[in-house]
Amino acid sequence: MIEEAERETKVLDLSGNFVREVTLPPVFKEEYRPDLIKRAVLAMQSHRLQPKGPNPLSGRNTSAESWGTGRGLARVPRIKSGRRAARAPQTVGGRRAHPPKMVKVLARKINKKERRKAIRSAIAATIDTDLVRSRGHKFGDAVELPIVVEDSLASLEKTAEIEEFLKSISVWDDVLRASERKVRAGRGKMRGRRYKRRKSVLIIISGEEETPEDKKVKTKVDDVSVRVEMESPSRDTKIKKGAGNLPGVDVSYVEELNAELLAPGTHPGRLTIWTESSISKLATME
Repeated sequence: MIEEAERETKVLDLSGNFVREVTLPPVFKEEYRPDLIKRAVLAMQSHRLQPKGPNPLSGRNTSAESWGTGRGLARVPRIKSGRRAARAPQTVGGRRAHPPKMVKVLARKINKKERRKAIRSAIAATIDTDLVRSRGHKFGDAVELPIVVEDSLASLEKTAEIEEFLKSISVWDDVLRASERKVRAGRGKMRGRRYKRRKSVLIIISGEEETPEDKKVKTKVDDVSVRVEMESPSRDTKIKKGAGNLPGVDVSYVEELNAELLAPGTHPGRLTIWTESSISKLATME
């Protein structure tokens, strides 16, 4: 069997200029499995659902009893000292016929191997230009996928700096696309999700881009001694804070990737930007 040659891609600087080439890990050759990706995303979404149901006594807290037969009236329960029907599903203030049950199992499961394969397949889908465009993403015709950038990308803290970088690599139009929002059709607009919000660029970092200067040093002085504590790097890195103001843009560590980040709404092919160290770390995680 002839082995497929390893694929190389360009590494860009923050100005969008070519710096060098890097070899892509084998995960980018994974088979495209939209069925597994969809199952993995739905399983994640199902774990955010909350059980719901009415009070067991709703519509039943009444003294109504049926009068039985022989009175020329329907045999529905009727309240004491009156003829008004109660308790039955078709009556005013009665119980619900088939309400949602608290005991219903809402969470969907997926096998561990299938979930991992779905993530690998979703990663491979991010370099399919036709698939990314069909998902609705807008980027320049000269853009080559995947987009790999130097590790200095993770040090960008200002939103204006990230905006300038995205313009330099011709993907800023996708952020503008995500800034447009539409009112959701149906009852969802009354339930805290009035607007449909689009997803734009996904930026993947490794966490190894941080320099020692990024780590905080706290000095605590008291009457007895001086204690110096070294804090571990915060998971809220600089670029996470800067990109948080851009519509549809997400930032994730490579070890925290999941199917929903890579394929929002079960649709694979998200426009993704990788740092050089995240590509290297991805190769060691397979």
